[in-house]
Amino acid sequence: MATVQSKISKEFVFEWEGKDRNGKLVRGEMRAGGEHQVQASLRRQGVLPSKIKKRRMSSGKAIKPKDMAIFTRQLATMMKAGVPLLQAFDIVGRGNPNPSVTRLLNDIRTDVETGTSLSVAFRKYPLYFDNLYCNLVEAGESAGILDQLLDRLAVYMEKTEAMKSKIKSALMYPISVLIVAFVVTAVIMIFVVPAFKEVFSNFGADLPGPTLAVIAMSEIFVKYWWLIFGGIGGGLYFFMQAWKRNQKMQQFMDRLLLKMPIFGILIDKSCTARWTRTLSTMFAAGVPLVEALDSVGGAAGNWVYESATLKIQQEVSTGTALTTAMTNVNLFPSMVLQMCAIGEESGSIDHMLGKAADFYEAEVDDMVAGISSLMEPIIIVILGTVIGGIVVAMYLPIFKLGQVV
Repeated sequence: MATVQSKISKEFVFEWEGKDRNGKLVRGEMRAGGEHQVQASLRRQGVLPSKIKKRRMSSGKAIKPKDMAIFTRQLATMMKAGVPLLQAFDIVGRGNPNPSVTRLLNDIRTDVETGTSLSVAFRKYPLYFDNLYCNLVEAGESAGILDQLLDRLAVYMEKTEAMKSKIKSALMYPISVLIVAFVVTAVIMIFVVPAFKEVFSNFGADLPGPTLAVIAMSEIFVKYWWLIFGGIGGGLYFFMQAWKRNQKMQQFMDRLLLKMPIFGILIDKSCTARWTRTLSTMFAAGVPLVEALDSVGGAAGNWVYESATLKIQQEVSTGTALTTAMTNVNLFPSMVLQMCAIGEESGSIDHMLGKAADFYEAEVDDMVAGISSLMEPIIIVILGTVIGGIVVAMYLPIFKLGQVV
């Protein structure tokens, strides 16, 4: 029955034109379950409809966390300006360029319009609104400060997305350059080196060792190029799928990422920044500590931190101080522990954790800038060595021939 009712109550957006009581041409749009509802509603308003058309909605792109961050900022801004909640959903939904987001907001608006609280409506879509989001919205509704908590939540999401973007850019730059280097090397091996091989076959002399090695590699590429590209592409695909779907693989990779040279330190600092920022945001919203820790572990984005948070939550629930529990897991830097201890003593944990988050976010920014500037010369040296080595190896016989002549 619930499925039938949800299908019946599903609403669409209709665009209409008509004339009001004075005969003036008016137009607008309305959300309704069908064309007959639009006609009835317009007649009650004294409008004689001449044209009613259901707006066509394209399938749209996938909804990303960045879309949710933008939505939260827009909703917080409008609620601070005194715009009613349902009207705010209408404005944000119509103005969003992604039809998938518009449909999601329309569904949430329908739930709220029928009397459902905003937090309960959000909880129906856990793929887009996690426990942290819903808990903060629920706290804002209970305390009557929804606009303030939405603003705090928007700041949190914007900072989190900005940090993720910086980490990805720092990691993707060398990866993308290495991929391009591999493709260029493969093209040289498959198309360029065989042409040199035909020229060298007429020399009638022994070729240098580096040249023979490059020609042997070229023969492998020419003969098994489909296996090389297919094996690398398939291996990467299955590796990424295993990383996404297999819990043990996720745990292994999360531990490995934290132990990587240079990048491991960067990921560790970003996890610490997200962990402290999330807990600070939850504390400021008045969420109880044990309940707040439910959301904090997952928000860090790493299984090691999630596992440590579970241990902290267990100890805190038995009466252990937060700083002591954090010290016992042996994961957090001393600065975070000291800031947390000062916050516990002064009763301002949210403020001190927020300061710690600011510090580590700045550290991440500095590290990303440093890594980017450091990786450029390293990558240039690697590319020069690989490509230049191949070119020199292929020209060695020509150089020797010139010496003989």
